[in-house]
Amino acid sequence: MTAPPRSPATGVLRLVTGETALRRWAIASLVANILIVVTGGVVRLTASGLGCPTWPRCTDDAYIAHPELGLHGAIEFGNRLLTFVLIVIAVLTWVTAMRTSLRPRRGSRRVATAMALGIPAQGIIGGITVLTQLNPFVVALHFLLSMVLITLSVWLVRAAFRWDRRPVRPLTAGVVTFTFLAMWVAVWLGTMTTGSGPHAGDLDARRTGWDIVLIAHVHAYAVYAAIAGTVVALWLARSRAVWLLLGVEVIQAAIGLSQYHLGLPIGLVGLHLLGAALSIAAVANLRFSVRAVSPAARPLQPLDTAAAGSVDRQTRRPSDQASGRQGDR
Repeated sequence: MTAPPRSPATGVLRLVTGETALRRWAIASLVANILIVVTGGVVRLTASGLGCPTWPRCTDDAYIAHPELGLHGAIEFGNRLLTFVLIVIAVLTWVTAMRTSLRPRRGSRRVATAMALGIPAQGIIGGITVLTQLNPFVVALHFLLSMVLITLSVWLVRAAFRWDRRPVRPLTAGVVTFTFLAMWVAVWLGTMTTGSGPHAGDLDARRTGWDIVLIAHVHAYAVYAAIAGTVVALWLARSRAVWLLLGVEVIQAAIGLSQYHLGLPIGLVGLHLLGAALSIAAVANLRFSVRAVSPAARPLQPLDTAAAGSVDRQTRRPSDQASGRQGDR
């Protein structure tokens, strides 16, 4: 006996129904938000920031880049088109979150809503950067909002896969929070360093007027603080999330030092932008992998995988037993 054919509507509903669908869309959101950081970097590094000289239209009389705008126009218009791809992904992620119950992770719906609203806001801020002739402070805000969206995407990925937050001592949680904040300060200072340097997005764009050597050194100190926090977190709580962050930080620091001493070649600057997005994703993953619990409240589970396997099942929360996903991430 053959199964009855499925209607197209049923196939569409399967794309936005269930935890498996939410996992796919959450990963897609994370990848897409990192990708637009890279394409935005291409716009800036090729001096294509004003390839479309106005907004929301590309020119005064057209929404599409004219051939006479050349390669700069094509690059800037292509980056604008990617925003619509992000909107589609964000909307589908939101619809899936609304249709999927993730108890006790009910905040997934609020996070998906914030992401869905954040993408259009990102497009508006991008338009303001064009209308202000690439004001470096507006450009920095544009970049930082992408970092916020990446952070929310990481939270949603963890919720969709039901990855548990490990209970740790308040000291460990405090070190993780310090590392998280230090990374955000480092990324903000990185935007100010870029805003004071040669890669403005257009040859005539204004700069911050800050001393690039001074701000670059302050940025480096913030990076060192984040790395120091990561090392202490590794000493206090061995976990794959800490190791992942440390690996990203070491590579990112090496790229940053290399680009500084080599005169900011665009290839290394582009890799550094990608590294910034990956650094925020990794530090967010670490931050969302732990929760502070007083030692007197309940037995604390160690973060390393080997020790975690020896913990008595009676110490687990009911939601942990239901999900069956106790591996540390």
